[in-house]
Amino acid sequence: MSPCSPAPAQGASPFDVGTRAQLFVDQVLVRSTQNVCFTLHPAQKHPNNPLVVADKPWEGWRLEIYGSVLYDQEEQLFKMWYIGEEPSFFAPYPTLYATSHDGIHWEKPLVGTIPSPKTRAHNAVAEQTELAGVIKDRADPDPSRRYKMIRWANDLHGYHTMVSPDGLHWTQFSKEPICRGADVITGYFDEARALYVAFPKIVTPVRGHDRRCFYVITSPDFLTWSEPKLAFAPDLRDDAGSLARIEEVRPMLDVPDEPGLMHTDFYGVGVYPHESCTLGFLWMLSINNDARYGNQEGPGELQLAVSRDLEDWERPFRIPCVPRGGGGEWDSGFFVTAARALRVGDEVWLYYGGSNYTHGTPCLYRAEGTGRLTEFTGSIGLAVWKADRFVSADGPGEGGTLTTVPIVYLGEHLELNAATGEGGSIRVELLDLSGKVLACSKPVSGDSLRHQVVWSGGADLRKMSGTPLSIRFHLRSAELYAFAFRD
Repeated sequence: MSPCSPAPAQGASPFDVGTRAQLFVDQVLVRSTQNVCFTLHPAQKHPNNPLVVADKPWEGWRLEIYGSVLYDQEEQLFKMWYIGEEPSFFAPYPTLYATSHDGIHWEKPLVGTIPSPKTRAHNAVAEQTELAGVIKDRADPDPSRRYKMIRWANDLHGYHTMVSPDGLHWTQFSKEPICRGADVITGYFDEARALYVAFPKIVTPVRGHDRRCFYVITSPDFLTWSEPKLAFAPDLRDDAGSLARIEEVRPMLDVPDEPGLMHTDFYGVGVYPHESCTLGFLWMLSINNDARYGNQEGPGELQLAVSRDLEDWERPFRIPCVPRGGGGEWDSGFFVTAARALRVGDEVWLYYGGSNYTHGTPCLYRAEGTGRLTEFTGSIGLAVWKADRFVSADGPGEGGTLTTVPIVYLGEHLELNAATGEGGSIRVELLDLSGKVLACSKPVSGDSLRHQVVWSGGADLRKMSGTPLSIRFHLRSAELYAFAFRD
């Protein structure tokens, strides 16, 4: 079984971890803890941020990563689809194209394929297209469908799909909208499930407000799509935190608070298909009032979610997973993400869009006298995590323990993604279902993504493979991010 394969369809207990790394973003595998806490680790922002800025006449005053970034293995090239805003060059909104050899330094090749009344040389490749969820499909036998796109079509007022031989020349594919809803949608291909997946926005009444909620739809063939199932709806905890998030950007807000209107919505979803789960990067909108321009005012924020089945999601941490920039910085106001994060070596890269304005700022609704480009703009940057280091189970200096639910595994050895402080260590015990110790490890210390556990007495993990057991981690001045049984 590939480590990226989903768990087999069977009962949930004992939990089959196979050879897949297990995270602590959710606590599905945690049976009990003593003196252990769980910590969210926000991404590190790339020091060169923002990496892509509005510097071409046809890009206008701001950019948004309303699209995708992928790494093309065949061409050894990062490719980005994003949008700008300059209506004198294109009808709102064109999808633009950029490339990079290292993912940091980006070029905007003049390979544009749609007409403009003002220039023949540009990098716009799709008309009236927002949120281009682009997939390179090497398996499709038809080369004209090598690239696939899930998008919001402004001219068709619906969620539609497109295909392309090269990612530049796009033709309409869907004959009807693939789902009901309006504007925001993100989409990607889930390799483990062999499914195309999309998260459409469908406004839904929740707790006295019509909310921006997100549903999940899937397709095995890019033609037929499932009925939407609710995945993300704001809850009481979201609403209770609204004022704290609003207060962070108080000087930026254009209207005073209206307590009766204050609440939080979802605005979009980026994902990272991990080998044992799917991580979601949720675009949050905290609303303080109606703006003067027919929309709502408030700041954005990115938060982390996790699911094992794409339908039931947990959100234990309601704080930013990408830190907000300071007052006036390029990413201090609103946030969006690429449709999918990328694994790049031993890191996870999430391209995100940031702005120094909020959702109802005047510059979004009129050009005259609002500081477009001179004071306000939107740009694209990069957030980075070390592999699997999203959440840690932490033990203090005096020590703590974490015991898992019963599991079964495959593989020959156990790896820990962990870091220990001075004098710190991690010891591992394998327990039978009665709690009897079957094997005990030597202490693990240091900082590594792949500590290999060494067993006292030379225990042979192959002999216990497939046998239900529990793991007990003894954590002393230690952060445990993930564990995996590997071949």
